[in-house]
Amino acid sequence: MLIGLGVSGGIGAYKAVEVVRGLQKRGHDVAAIMTRSARRFVGEVTFEAITRRPVITDQFARGANADIEHIALATDISLLLVAPATANIIGKLAHGIADDFLTSLYLATRAPVLLAPAMNTNMLEHAAVQANLATLASRGVRFVDPGEGFLACGWIGKGRLAEPDAIVEAAQRMLAPTGSLLGRRFVVSAGPTYEDIDPVRYLGNRSSGRMGYAIAAEASRRGAHVVLVSGPTKLEAPAGVQIERVRSAVDMSQAIARHAPGADAVIMAAAVADYMPERGAAPSKIAKGDGPLDLRLVRTPDILAELGRARGGDGAPLLVGFAAETGDPRPRARRKLESKQIDLIIANDVSRDGAGFDTDTNAAFLLSPDDEIELPMQLKSAMASKILDRVERMLAARPVRA
Repeated sequence: MLIGLGVSGGIGAYKAVEVVRGLQKRGHDVAAIMTRSARRFVGEVTFEAITRRPVITDQFARGANADIEHIALATDISLLLVAPATANIIGKLAHGIADDFLTSLYLATRAPVLLAPAMNTNMLEHAAVQANLATLASRGVRFVDPGEGFLACGWIGKGRLAEPDAIVEAAQRMLAPTGSLLGRRFVVSAGPTYEDIDPVRYLGNRSSGRMGYAIAAEASRRGAHVVLVSGPTKLEAPAGVQIERVRSAVDMSQAIARHAPGADAVIMAAAVADYMPERGAAPSKIAKGDGPLDLRLVRTPDILAELGRARGGDGAPLLVGFAAETGDPRPRARRKLESKQIDLIIANDVSRDGAGFDTDTNAAFLLSPDDEIELPMQLKSAMASKILDRVERMLAARPVRA
């Protein structure tokens, strides 16, 4: 298959060379498209040498590029991959600005699009960039989540280009999707939520997000299109999974509400806070006094219950919840299963050694209205597979949602 590889102007452009190599090892042909800024970081001759075809740099150039117009290439490619995708190129794609070959190609092609963002941490977190990413995601664009570590600007944080192997794997899954969940759309939540008290303090919990991330990764391996709504964690997003990062319960509720329509299943593995400060976060740090501090808390949105109430007569999407309890979790989990009007609940005793929060293993019960399955202590990745086996059986009688 022919892949259009867009390279925009970031220090991560040098990794795009390894991305080409990885795609070629998978049997793909690659046409490189470089922006003007990209050529400041990597020379055209490098990509020409490894792709064995001219690098496209100017949609108006004569000679080598004369017979490779953006419309012709738009028809030929099976995937448009942009790595690195800078804040600038993401903004242009989101707003339909076509001022060079790469942005024109994006508008002209009907091939699937995969972006590997890379930029400074503050730029990545800026509301404008996040809005642009959300816009592209709503149009079906997929992403390879950037990694954390030392950035070229000298900062330490999230924003560096994902490793080439992860980008190649994500591209391969888009080009040759396989699996028992092919065509299904999943929304998975993971991690804790943080309910801010002031600019320094917050209410949180010990959830690491490992269980939800394992479920998202396994669903993606089985061919599903997965949106992972993640609270604050240190985990890397699984390859091929669309991720939206949130902080509070309200943020998570809003994100789930955006992505749930049209989903075949929503799996709420996140440890969503039950309470938040009634008046929200104080604008400045609350000064320490000699006496006690009174903090009035109110309930956060019950995301699963809201989804359960909102479902139509077809019972879609399939709703899966988690119940983290101490002691035998089944009685309370059964009550939640009924009161929230959901289809399956995974109940575990977080007081057990090796189970629950911030561990690599877990033990649980899978409870549905008509049966109960006990899962002994095992790696969360193995448990994710067992959970999805059960979800698949429940989805088998339901049509794939359009």
